[in-house]
Amino acid sequence: MNPTAILWPMVAHFVLVMALYALLGLRRRQAMVSGKVRPDQWKLRSNGEPEISAAVSNNVMNQFELPTLFHAVCLALCVTAGVSWVSVVLAWLFVVLRYVHAFEHVTRNRPPFRGMIFGSGFLVLVLLWVWFALHLAGLA
Repeated sequence: MNPTAILWPMVAHFVLVMALYALLGLRRRQAMVSGKVRPDQWKLRSNGEPEISAAVSNNVMNQFELPTLFHAVCLALCVTAGVSWVSVVLAWLFVVLRYVHAFEHVTRNRPPFRGMIFGSGFLVLVLLWVWFALHLAGLA
């Protein structure tokens, strides 16, 4: 399999992060224009950001937590010639779950459902790291 195939899910995750930043900007502008918030309220995260943008802001932060481990394992698979159809499918599944999680977080934001999606993505990421470990051990 082409080793660069594992990089496309990384690009797709980057697109998600950029879309979230754009949405965050739009929602913060909307909050200022409507008078719900003053620009100086964003100096610190603890100044009571309005709900319309807080969920997006929180989701942007989420994109730099668990996904950091995703990007690390994808690059590790790429440089150690460990890219296979299994790793690419797991990588795409993780990214799809990140999109679903982000959509849920910035729209309806139902914590039980969001938690289930997050847990599923967590499990997929664990499987991806297990696959990488098996590759390093010469078992995959």
